[in-house]
Amino acid sequence: MTDDSTLLQAWRDGDASAGRRLVERHFASMYRFFANKVSSEVDDLIQDTFLACVEGRDRFEGSASFRTYLFAIARNKLYRHWRDRKPGATPDWSVSRLADSGITAADALAKGQEQRLLLRTLRLLPLDLQVLIELSYFEGMSDREVAAVMDLPMGTVKSRLRKGRQLLHEQMSANADAALVASTQQGFSGWCEGIRRHLGGDASPLGRG
Repeated sequence: MTDDSTLLQAWRDGDASAGRRLVERHFASMYRFFANKVSSEVDDLIQDTFLACVEGRDRFEGSASFRTYLFAIARNKLYRHWRDRKPGATPDWSVSRLADSGITAADALAKGQEQRLLLRTLRLLPLDLQVLIELSYFEGMSDREVAAVMDLPMGTVKSRLRKGRQLLHEQMSANADAALVASTQQGFSGWCEGIRRHLGGDASPLGRG
């Protein structure tokens, strides 16, 4: 299988078929990334991310993985999207959250009370922590990969993941009954894997308008 960096270079050199292969390979993970953070703008943000990826000729270093490069772009696009929604404001993503963003694309795809609770309470966290947890548990990234995406020291990633899990538990306890919280916490990894499958597991750019 042709590696990502080779496909990216071919796409930048004008090979449209290489671009299609690269998009198809990573579309599901990009859909997952945006689905619990915006509503109707998911496809636009995915398109903007891939466009920035192919146009950023001098920014991708072969020493980094293409996946972390792509997610770093997606993160920047997401943060800019929310900054643009609040002209004149400079959100601090270590404290600002998406709780008031309304229904997201993920809400319509969640299966069961546990998944809905997990997705809803993730949006009650500061956005930086939401992104950290979703990269780690939905995408299965290592701490090193998350650090590359977030542009943070690995030790900071580890401590923020611990803080994020604690805050997530507190928000669940404040927003659901004890039995549902216990079920969600005890099967946390399994519910995250279920969300991974439902949010983009079968997503494809083909035929999307």
